[in-house]
Parts: sequence; C-alpha cells; structure tokens
Amino acid sequence: MSKESEDFSTEIVQRGLENSGPNAGSISFSVRVRPRLPDFLSSVNLKYVKLGYGYLISHRLYLLLAPPLLAIFIARIAKFTWHDLYEKYGLIEILFISALLFLLLYFYVDLTPGSTYLLDFSCFRPSNEYKISKAEFIELAKKSGNFNDTTIEFQERVLKKSGIGDETYLPKGVFRPGYRNSLKDGRQEVSMVMFGAINDVLAATKVKPKDITILIVNCGILNTTPSLSSMIVNHFKLRHDIHSFNLGGMGCGAGITAIDLAKDLLDAYPRTYALVVSTEAVSSTWYSGNDIEMQLPNCFFRMGAAAIVLSNFRLDRWRAKYELKQLVRIHRGMDNRSYKSIYQKEDSEGRKGVYVSKDIIEVGGHALKANITTLGPLVLPVSEQLHFFTNLIFKKKKRKPYIPDYKLAFEHTCILATSKKVLDEIQKNLELTEEYMEASRKTLERFGNTSSSSIWYELAYLEFNSRIKRGDRVCQIASGAGFMCNSVVWKALRNVRKPNHSPWIQDQS
Repeated sequence: MSKESEDFSTEIVQRGLENSGPNAGSISFSVRVRPRLPDFLSSVNLKYVKLGYGYLISHRLYLLLAPPLLAIFIARIAKFTWHDLYEKYGLIEILFISALLFLLLYFYVDLTPGSTYLLDFSCFRPSNEYKISKAEFIELAKKSGNFNDTTIEFQERVLKKSGIGDETYLPKGVFRPGYRNSLKDGRQEVSMVMFGAINDVLAATKVKPKDITILIVNCGILNTTPSLSSMIVNHFKLRHDIHSFNLGGMGCGAGITAIDLAKDLLDAYPRTYALVVSTEAVSSTWYSGNDIEMQLPNCFFRMGAAAIVLSNFRLDRWRAKYELKQLVRIHRGMDNRSYKSIYQKEDSEGRKGVYVSKDIIEVGGHALKANITTLGPLVLPVSEQLHFFTNLIFKKKKRKPYIPDYKLAFEHTCILATSKKVLDEIQKNLELTEEYMEASRKTLERFGNTSSSSIWYELAYLEFNSRIKRGDRVCQIASGAGFMCNSVVWKALRNVRKPNHSPWIQDQS
C-alpha cells in the first residue's frame, strides 16, 4: 500500500461556503489525488544502461582502435631508413607504397565521423501587439463567447498555477467569436515567426541562403501543401538541389529530432551547412470548444520559433559556438497509454484540438527516466560510473541502488518549459539546484511554452546573462507526442559573449 501511495500526489482544495444542506454556511474542502512523476532515481532499468553503453561503443569504437594501430604502425616504420627502402625496393615500389599509405590515411579521415558545429541560432520575438497578460487572456476568452463558465474557471485556475507571466505572445485572432482553425491564419503566423528567426540567424552567421544544402523544419500541428520547408525555399530562394525535410506530429520534442536528422545528413554530405527551424502554430493548436481535457494547450502554448545553423566544415570550429557531443532519443509509442497521452482529435461538435491525458506527468516521467539512464554512460565521469556499477553489483536487496549525480555531467540544463508543475517534479527527482532550473523557469514566465523552440529560448537566456564559458556542457531535454523524450549535449567551444540580438535584450532594464 505504501508503494502505491508514493505514485500519487494529494492536494487539498478549498471549495468555498456550502449554500444549502446540514452544513450550510461552513467551509468545504475536497481532496484531489493525481499521479505524480515516477521516482526514477529509486530504480534503474538495466536495459537502458546497456543501451547507453551500446551507443558509447558503436560511436567511439574507431577512437579505441586507432591509437594501438597507429602505435604499431609507427613502431614498424621506425625500424626502416631511406637507405633500407632503396636497397629492398625500387623507386616504383616506394611510390606505390607511399600512395597506398596516403590512400589509407584519406579513407580514415573521410570515413571517421566529423564533428557537427553549431555556428549560431536565433529566437524570434513577436511585436508588442501580440503581447498578452493572463488577465487579458481571460477577458478575451469571456468576450469571445466560445467558452462556457466551467471552461473559463478552468482556464483561470490553470493560468494562475502555470508559471506563465504577463508578457507572453499570442495571435489574438483566436478569440474571434466562432473561431475555427484555418490554413490562412496558420500560414500567416508561421511565416512571420520562421522568416524572422531565419533572417536573424543568417545575418549573425554571414551564411548566404545559396550556401545552405540541408533544410529541416518541424511543426507539430500545422502541415500545409506545399510544406513549410517549401515555403522557406520559396521565400529565401534556396538552391534547387537542397535536401529539404518537413517533420510534423511530433510535438515539443521534434526540435531535437530535427537536430539528429541534420547530424546524420551532415555525416553523409561533407562541407555542408544545415538550417534547422523549430516552431509551432498556436492558431492551429487553438481549441474553441469546452472539453476540459483539450484546454491545456490553449493555456500554455505561445508564439515562437528558433532557427539554427549547423556546419561540418572543419575550419568552422574556430567560429562556431558549440560542438554536438551526444544525442539520445527515446520513443515509447509501443505503449498505448503513452501513445495516446497527447492526441489530436475532434470533440463531439467537430472542433479540432489536442487532448492531453491526466497521465501525462507519469508517462513523461517514464520516458525521461529511460532517456537519462541511456545518456548517463555517454556523459558521466568515469568515477561516477565506477561508483554506480560497484554499488549495482554489490548492493544489498533492501537498499536503493546508487544513482549517479547528473550535475557532474554538464554545467547547464535547458529543460522544456512545459509548466511549473512539471519543472518542479523534474527538479525534485533529478535533485537539480535552482541555478540549473533558472533558464527553464524564466523562459516559461517570459515566453510561455513555445513548444520545440522553447529549449533555444532557454539557451538564449544563458547566453544573454553570460553564463556560457569555454568547455561548458549544455544539456537540452525535450519531450513530445508519441510519446518521446529526447536529449542533446553541446560543448561550448569558446566563451560566449552577450549577443547583439536576443529575445531577452529589452527585458533587462
């Protein structure tokens, strides 16, 4: 019974004065019982530990084999002199051996996976005409006539505890009476945020549109024909042989999925620039009905977009901000409860919206547990891993296994700014300090949940406050529909100065 009680959280809610009955005039209370984020620091699934070491071996095997092979080769070559070569071989044989050695060296360099560099990124901030406070949100919702009193009360309760501030951005056209999602509204919104972010990042990196070989766009709900990636190709007149991809239906975790795809393509196409654009169309996710389970996206989602320029040019290391070190993706779509935890559907009146299950925190917790367990062997210091395995092998049955300190693996975290409750649970379970959570909480307050671009607003916050130093490791974690949980670790190649253009600039006065 005690084990089951740990999986739930209780909340005492004051309901006000009783109007009738034997208890009229007295204050009544109710107790809410909800599933909490699973305590994944109390147990470890060895399947994911093995998966992490599988990544480590498969991605770094060439690094383990190269040093001994090189040492043997040098030891053998050192025994020969030019005089010995001339005595044993003729000029033709020497030239042939030299050419063979250069060919082997070329293939080694060519086949060895190159580094993926992040030159720069940009986050779009809409103009003040789109700015909306929580009070204005409720006022417009009431005036729209689209929501009943129960829905309005629910929105007020959620916004009050959301962690969202009064300066987020929203297309106010969604409050029109009888509003229905339209392609026109969706296209207008994404063209504004995407084009704005791309213009800024191209100006910052000095990369010309014709030099971009790979384009990847992710947007969860809005999928148009032609695609959003085609919209960008048309607007910026990108090259005719561009490798263009459009990712949809993956929610907030799709930004890291897009980075993973870009990395694979950069490995396949040397000396290439990739442009990744992450966004969400709030006007397309908006729900004008009264199904409470479909109201959460209305309360949390806000306008935003991020554009990222990646490169595999070796010389770009000297001007890049970050180098991609590790990337882990976990997908739990095989589990029906996880698969249906975030689900786009129509209500009884045919209005489209995104349903969010009451089990979302528990589902997300299991996915996050799997991800960080897999990520551990890739990022943790050797001492922490030895401590972990020693404890795992010699542990006593009743003792909880030792869980490595993930704060030793990276200096900064950018956890998807979903909601205050989710951030609180993650901080508690991962035992993170307020410093590690600051970027996520500040982003949620200032910009709300901008979906897949949220983790880039968080990194922009760290840069604007001069937190990133050379050698620092930054871990971005995001989850999304499917259900998936993705993480990526970047290493700073230099001290990152306060940028001249940032979505945070005017907020410091």
